[in-house]
Amino acid sequence: MSEQSSTGVFVAVDGPSGVGKSTLTRALTIRLADDGHTVHRTAEPSDGPIGSLARTLTNTADGLTLACLYTADRHHHLAHEIEPRLATGTIVITDRYIASGLVMQRLDHVDPDYLRALNEPVRVPDLLLALTADEDVIRRRLTRRGTHNRYQDQRASSQSEAAYHREAAQHLGGRGALVHTINTTNLTTDAVAALAHRYVRDVLGALGDTAA
Repeated sequence: MSEQSSTGVFVAVDGPSGVGKSTLTRALTIRLADDGHTVHRTAEPSDGPIGSLARTLTNTADGLTLACLYTADRHHHLAHEIEPRLATGTIVITDRYIASGLVMQRLDHVDPDYLRALNEPVRVPDLLLALTADEDVIRRRLTRRGTHNRYQDQRASSQSEAAYHREAAQHLGGRGALVHTINTTNLTTDAVAALAHRYVRDVLGALGDTAA
């Protein structure tokens, strides 16, 4: 078993609805815990008071309102859940983060420059695992599991959502996040988790080399 790192690693798993984010965050958490690391799995909107409010308003509020609520939740999430754990050396994995904040309200026609400005002060993840899949695969997955909110009901927007996520990943890479894209179309759940596991271990290894 690996020794716990003295420096936490912040991992964001993001991508279009139906691409396999929740499945990966669960599997990756188990693999890293099996390595001997302390791992905390979370998601956005968070379970905090602002995130809970945002979740209840997702199907009724306008895009500008949701953009501001989600960003406020992101700040609260960082301050009260993510950063305290990173300070203790915990690996934190979040299902959705800034990338989703740069994408979802674009589907409500909110100006992307406004979304980038809202999220500019927010800490970027150390590692962004940007999941993708072919459009027909995403649609089949959403149909099989059912939709959870109005954004997932916008079938015609799936191509736009995927394109916006590619732009978001590029933007976050420019802000300093290490970005790895994983196309889940033809990969098993285990294969996706193995790739993600390797990418996180590479980051941990680099941190160890720096400390040495």
